[in-house]
Amino acid sequence: MIYTAIDKKGKKIHCIILLKKIDRRSGKVYTFYGEKAMEIKYYKHKLEKLLVVDEVVTIHYFEFDKNYKNDGESHDFWELVYADKESVTARSDDKTIVIEQGEMLFHKPNEFHSLSANGQSAPNVFIMSFVCKSRAMRFFENKKIRLDKSLVKFIYFIIEESKKTFNLPYSNPELKKMEFLPRPALGGQQLMENFLEILLISIMRDETEKENPDVVFLPEEEFGGRISQSVIRVLNDKVDEKLCVQDICDKLNYNKSYIFRQFKKDTGSTIMVYFTRLKIEKAKKLLRETKMNVTQISDSLSFDTPNYFTKTFKKVTGVSPLKYKRIYVSRSAR
Repeated sequence: MIYTAIDKKGKKIHCIILLKKIDRRSGKVYTFYGEKAMEIKYYKHKLEKLLVVDEVVTIHYFEFDKNYKNDGESHDFWELVYADKESVTARSDDKTIVIEQGEMLFHKPNEFHSLSANGQSAPNVFIMSFVCKSRAMRFFENKKIRLDKSLVKFIYFIIEESKKTFNLPYSNPELKKMEFLPRPALGGQQLMENFLEILLISIMRDETEKENPDVVFLPEEEFGGRISQSVIRVLNDKVDEKLCVQDICDKLNYNKSYIFRQFKKDTGSTIMVYFTRLKIEKAKKLLRETKMNVTQISDSLSFDTPNYFTKTFKKVTGVSPLKYKRIYVSRSAR
């Protein structure tokens, strides 16, 4: 029998097992080896890096007022803008670009740019600025793309890690320096860097392979799961109503325990927690876009009482509905 061992110089060698002896008292096995037969040589591959993110400057997830508009800026680093909900309008040098929901726009270093809402819908926007000097980044110059659904998760991964790493004020467009938390999560900075690099490389692959008719794309079910997608459609359709898990099971003809387990596996959330978050997202949108008061919004979303709505809103967002509205009213008045 051949056995691999390490000699005194740290090299891997092959040894031949000559004898095994068992000590009957202790039960220990003593193995005796022959001399080395040969050295094993390994080749170390230096991995090529297509692009490397050197520094992260800012990470924002904004919930803008429908009348939001900034004066514009330019800086010596990259910026990506992703319209998560509704559309926004960007000005890039002398061009006006509408970023529809699900689209991402890149601003190259030293490019003057501004951003505004359309005056009709209150948008949710993810913005991240970073330093990357890799030549491959030229691919993203003047680039607007529709982000594949399978890649959206990396945006949320970045947002989650940023919350565990930095003390980020609530939706503040004026933020220029992110302060670290007293005890940031282990490895959070590296995870943000890695998630961004994966996102950028994946976008490059998707965009370049679209021209290849032989490319095989994963079905949507691989990302979300057919059952979970069906549940989410029902939740969105019924966001203004009262709903329980059994109602969804009856509508989709699935067993309650099975649908519950599958949804938790795909989304990381229970169905009713997800439903509550959808209601709060709708509430935030109404606060930013309409003149409805707390009681009216509570009634429109079928909460039991305005007080319960306020408690739920604060639990999810960290602020009360009235404070949330004041933040966006004052911001749009600037």
